[in-house]
Amino acid sequence: MRISLMTTCLVDVMTPDVARATVTLLERLGHQVVFDKRQTCCGQMHTNTGYYSEAAPVVRSFVDTYEPALESIDAIVMPSGSCAGCVREQHQLVAQHEEDSELEERAAAVSAKTYELSELLVDVLKVTDVGAYFPHSVTYHPTCHSMRVLKVGARPVKLLRGVEGIEVRNLPESDTCCGFGGTFSVKNDATSDAMVTDKAANVVSTGAEFVVAGDSSCLMNIGGKLRRIDAAPRSIHLAQVLASTREEPFLPSETILGRAS
Repeated sequence: MRISLMTTCLVDVMTPDVARATVTLLERLGHQVVFDKRQTCCGQMHTNTGYYSEAAPVVRSFVDTYEPALESIDAIVMPSGSCAGCVREQHQLVAQHEEDSELEERAAAVSAKTYELSELLVDVLKVTDVGAYFPHSVTYHPTCHSMRVLKVGARPVKLLRGVEGIEVRNLPESDTCCGFGGTFSVKNDATSDAMVTDKAANVVSTGAEFVVAGDSSCLMNIGGKLRRIDAAPRSIHLAQVLASTREEPFLPSETILGRAS
């Protein structure tokens, strides 16, 4: 398959290893990955906060980038449940808000080929064992958009359980929000901190070496709290676990997401 990678803003700026891991994984599975350098933000920060009119130019730019390429690619992959959820659920709402039927139709065509990473692997590529090796204990945090908007369900856990050498430990109260929520963590910082404090405590209680999620934003929030309380678990993206092999492990480096490997 020919797959177009949309890295997302946060991955591009803060966690480029997640994009590299995504490319490594998909190419190892025999697929061609292309990257359109015109890509910019999907507009999720705007739409989540209710700024639909302000999001409209961003949505148009996204559609202008990907809609002309739909005939030459099989799928668009995003290593982010929140950004994929924005494209699939909110772009058409923005077009409706702007009463732009042409944009709504074009956005629908783009969204139909857009997938979060675990969806692409399980539903489109039909794999749960990607040939990964990760000899560590992990616990999985299902991010809000992936769980409630995309409804990815058990797909990420199935992929994790297919990894050689891994130990997957259950996370208490796994379906509770970590408190990031984009602008929520800025506008409601005290509430956000209370939420991530609880999330971090639950992660620590598992005794796992790593907390895994499909969104770098949530990992940034959880990983930051774990560092501030000097807790042992490190945060790592699902793509990095799945891209890891005996020959090429994708352990997190010293970034905003976690401790040094």
